[in-house]
Amino acid sequence: MKSPLLSLPGAVPAEGVDEGVAAHYGDLFREQRALADGAGFVDLSHRGVVTVSGEDRLGWLHLLLTQHVSDLPPGHATEALVLSAHGHIEHALYLVDDGTTTWAHVEPGTQDALIAYLESMKFFYRVEVADRTSEFAVVHLPAGSIAEVPEGVVVRETSYGRDLFLPRSDLEPYAADGEKHGPVAGMLAYEALRVEHHRPRLGFETDHRTIPHELGWIGSAVHLQKGCYRGQETVARVQNLGKPPRRLVFLHLDGSEVHLPPHGTEIRLAEEGPDGRKIGFITTSVRHHELGPIALALVKRNVPLDAPLMADATAASQEAVVEV
Repeated sequence: MKSPLLSLPGAVPAEGVDEGVAAHYGDLFREQRALADGAGFVDLSHRGVVTVSGEDRLGWLHLLLTQHVSDLPPGHATEALVLSAHGHIEHALYLVDDGTTTWAHVEPGTQDALIAYLESMKFFYRVEVADRTSEFAVVHLPAGSIAEVPEGVVVRETSYGRDLFLPRSDLEPYAADGEKHGPVAGMLAYEALRVEHHRPRLGFETDHRTIPHELGWIGSAVHLQKGCYRGQETVARVQNLGKPPRRLVFLHLDGSEVHLPPHGTEIRLAEEGPDGRKIGFITTSVRHHELGPIALALVKRNVPLDAPLMADATAASQEAVVEV
């Protein structure tokens, strides 16, 4: 859905999966610094919004998701995944329950497939699943923000900020009231802070064979002491008997390069040169206001942490995100 905030001065539209909101509003680093200081907000109105209501909702979701949600207290934010039968990640949900309804925002364009799966699993449970994307827009307030939340708005409060489920009709008036929350920031600023804090994103850090252990989603999105769910056998087997085949790493990129290596850029060991074997790929690369060019990448588990890497022609050094 195209955001009305794209009509604001300086707005440059985002591309790809983030199409529909702004990449930036004319000053990427100023927007980053504002968010890092706890000021401003990010328009995430292109994200899907799904609700589940009914008295069986939490117990039912507990059977389907990787997270322990059967006793989820009202107002407590959590994350959860939907896995395939083989344990591969299919959906990522960012959840909160308001006491009567469970709210989730998901990656743009994934809500239809998620709802189709949930509907197929309703059976005799007293639940109602709804696509609320046309009614509600997700707005992100960064960590440290002291902005007041409009009355009646559902909020997910996390260590990295607050996600508001704002009525879509209120989005423009909310943005116009900048004295209360600060200026709007674009997706490039939001993504730079996400990469800095090593937070994976579905469709960026994942591919068709990604399992939760590779991205550090065990604990934050996968509960290891809950009942059965689809894909649990893979989760338990890797957790108890082995290591994941790949691991997420944080990369410092050579700042002398003009262009950032895009998603999917192959990574090789620097010592093997441009014809060396592929040992991973860039998942997200950004320009950070303090750290310079940085990235997240998936690499083979046995790649030494101190090994210099090359992402195409860009030199890179690693920091661990997931335990070796």
